[in-house]
Amino acid sequence: MNWLWVAGVFGAGSLGAFTDWLFMGLLFHESYNRYPEVWWPGVREGKENGPIIWSSAIGYAMTAAIFLLCGIGGVHSVRAGLLTAALAFLAGPLAIVIINGLFIRTDPRIVFSHALGYFARFAIAGATAGYLFATA
Repeated sequence: MNWLWVAGVFGAGSLGAFTDWLFMGLLFHESYNRYPEVWWPGVREGKENGPIIWSSAIGYAMTAAIFLLCGIGGVHSVRAGLLTAALAFLAGPLAIVIINGLFIRTDPRIVFSHALGYFARFAIAGATAGYLFATA
């Protein structure tokens, strides 16, 4: 495995973590308290770090998965990487976020911001993978 791909996963994953903070934490922050009963005890108060650590680790795994999809799919351009990421986003996170929003009491703005956040993470990973695979 090329060290540049490992660096790409780390870089895209780190940038994806920033988009998570932006779209899933900062944007519509006040809307998270609309239904406080849906949160695990300690999470809403900011006393639990475990969920943040696990979600960050899973975010890096998602980034690596997009890189693998691009590699398996023979992606050799940023455009193809973005297409692969968009299709993966449509097949996975978008459907899950919308379905959860239909069944779990969540402010619609949170559903929207989470969908944007996942799309940003996937697009960053796909564009990075497409760029790196094109230069390899």
